[in-house]
Amino acid sequence: MKLVTRDYSSREDYKHYDTERLRKEYLIDDVFGIDDIHRTYSYIDRIIVGGVIPREKEVTLSSAPELRAEHFLDRREMGIINIGGEGVVTLDGEEYPLHHFDALYVSRGTKVVSFRSLDKEAPAKFYLASAPAHTAYPTVYIPLEKADHRHCGKQEECNVRTINRFIIPENVKTCQLSRGLTHLEDGSVWNTRPCHTHARRREVYLYFDIDPKEAVVHFRGPKEETRHLFIHNEQAVISPSWSIHSGCGTKAYTFIWARCGENQDFDDRDNIETSDLR
Repeated sequence: MKLVTRDYSSREDYKHYDTERLRKEYLIDDVFGIDDIHRTYSYIDRIIVGGVIPREKEVTLSSAPELRAEHFLDRREMGIINIGGEGVVTLDGEEYPLHHFDALYVSRGTKVVSFRSLDKEAPAKFYLASAPAHTAYPTVYIPLEKADHRHCGKQEECNVRTINRFIIPENVKTCQLSRGLTHLEDGSVWNTRPCHTHARRREVYLYFDIDPKEAVVHFRGPKEETRHLFIHNEQAVISPSWSIHSGCGTKAYTFIWARCGENQDFDDRDNIETSDLR
């Protein structure tokens, strides 16, 4: 069960990155492990994201030497979203069935966390995000129908989408973590309009439901010096607080956002006019 670390990179260093360096610093191209949990630990706000596809066996979440903790959640909270088939998450012996697009907030101090699928031919895909926690709030199961649904965008702007907000202060009490899932309608390809930055938190996007021959062009960087990355199915991208994060697909897609930082207000952002981008 590996844990890969990513160092913090400054906006000044970023100006000198070529494509290879950009992908090395910000792209996570192996999010999901089969019968294993892949994890990436970004030192930017100390968020950990990862995923597991438990096909042949139940998989238990372990700690890592980098955490200096007996259990993974000794000092952390975690959010889980299932983007695959039917599955079960077990927390200290209590089972939580997760259907497609269901979510689960897991409390700090939970000792044993395990994942299993109900059908190995259609396995669950559990996507995890974890952040440091100063206290323990109750574990909460959030089915898709209980999420807060925001319908937004315009057809003429190619960005009609539904933002399904699972782990937000209005639904779930957390220390700093928030999570949700945004689905674009057919014919819509732009996400996160207007583009913006989050000075008081950072964000990770997982892009999925992308056809093998398609891609999402993810834009990033400060407004005066943007770059782009081509993102393929089930890849994630890390966005520091100084970076915009917006994407345009060659076809409709879905993405999950994970945030952590000092402000959990969903609408706390610094919008940038498209005409100001360079």
